[in-house]
Amino acid sequence: MPLQLLSPPAQEPVSLAEAKLHLRVDFSDDDALITALIAAARQAAETITNRQLVTARWKLVLDAFPGPSLMGVPAGRPFTLPGHAILIPKVPVQAIVSIDYLDMGSVQRTMPSSNYASDLACEPARITPVFGQIWPITLPQIGAVSVTFDAGYGAAADVPEGIKRWILIRVGSLYQNREEVAALSRGSITPLPFIDGLLDPYRMALV
Repeated sequence: MPLQLLSPPAQEPVSLAEAKLHLRVDFSDDDALITALIAAARQAAETITNRQLVTARWKLVLDAFPGPSLMGVPAGRPFTLPGHAILIPKVPVQAIVSIDYLDMGSVQRTMPSSNYASDLACEPARITPVFGQIWPITLPQIGAVSVTFDAGYGAAADVPEGIKRWILIRVGSLYQNREEVAALSRGSITPLPFIDGLLDPYRMALV
């Protein structure tokens, strides 16, 4: 399920000033480096957790709508991930902007929002046809379906503190250790196991 970033976040979840305070850096010589490290650490956190932190717009590209088409009726238990649901592999989803597809005449069409239902509180978020509807018939061609959506917690202030702390600690590690290996003059390094645990409550397993 290829994901394409359409509109990147307007800001990082951790500011340069916050990172410099954490690093105890009071000069501007390394501002560009620290800014780059913040972006790298944020991208690592988003990859590990499958989350979007600050709001951004994404496009999910599919080769076809999922099947079988069951008239929008999930089978099984009251809470399921039905086989005909589109699952969004990036959370938290704020809104489904559009569902577009190529019809059998190779014409780009947009599915009416009244024809599908979305559960954005679920992780991953899921979309199915409403009762009485089925997914449209699409051109049998790769990339025939796309779902455009907005994801993220909102602004930087809305990002959970645990994720921000992890980013700051990762920035500190990258700032202090700028090579692939470290030559130690004394002692040894013992990783602190609780650091990566900061991200544990936010990890989303893809199904």
